[in-house]
Amino acid sequence: MRAVVGVGPIRLSVVERKGAGGSHAAARTVVVWDVLRREIERAAIARPRLTVVDVGGGTGGFAVPLAQAGHDIIVVDPSPDALAALSRRAAEAGVGERIQGMQGDADSLAILVGPGDADVVLCHSVLEIVDSPDQVTEALATTLRPGGAASVLVANRAAAVLARAMSGQLATAAALLADPDGRAGARDTLRRRFDLESATALLVKAGLAVEQVHGVRVVADLVPGTVLERDHDALAEFELATAALAPFRDVASQLHLLARR
Repeated sequence: MRAVVGVGPIRLSVVERKGAGGSHAAARTVVVWDVLRREIERAAIARPRLTVVDVGGGTGGFAVPLAQAGHDIIVVDPSPDALAALSRRAAEAGVGERIQGMQGDADSLAILVGPGDADVVLCHSVLEIVDSPDQVTEALATTLRPGGAASVLVANRAAAVLARAMSGQLATAAALLADPDGRAGARDTLRRRFDLESATALLVKAGLAVEQVHGVRVVADLVPGTVLERDHDALAEFELATAALAPFRDVASQLHLLARR
């Protein structure tokens, strides 16, 4: 069976997605796309043309396929270079009129996007690096229409601890384990990491109800590169099969939460 990802009328096989990011990229995102596709299809029954806000959406890896599916996308990103690349990519894909790029960081989301404007908000790999995750999640909730959904992707502390320990970096693993924010010291590139409880609590505090939790990259970061090239479809299927199952979900590199206002 071929793993299929995409939204609306777009159905992209993992093989076809290789050209847009490689087999590793497909395995890393297949679970998130699977959840998003189902949510978009559900929401589009009532509102065929959705408004999606992608916080930290960069060059449009999610925005362009969603726009191709017929939805309007607002990408908020602090990098002017990323937004310029997004504009070029959207134009090449023929969806430039459906994608609006706005320069700003996640902390300024509430200023850039009006309350209740979004049907879906994406916040992927953002809460680990912002000054105030509480402020950002509150803005996510405010931006959503009642009944709208937030797709939130965060770094998993357990996976980081295990990865360091298995590579022999025991001191770093111990630091990650002991630090309240799941950091490995001042040189760590992330400001915090999450577990299921802390990520859920953050979203609930903002007034969102967590409906689904999946592990992302359960084994995609661990298998040899030859497997990524030779068995990418099988790897994507394995990621889909294990994403919602404990203990596999709980040791994935990232946790994906779908929460509703």
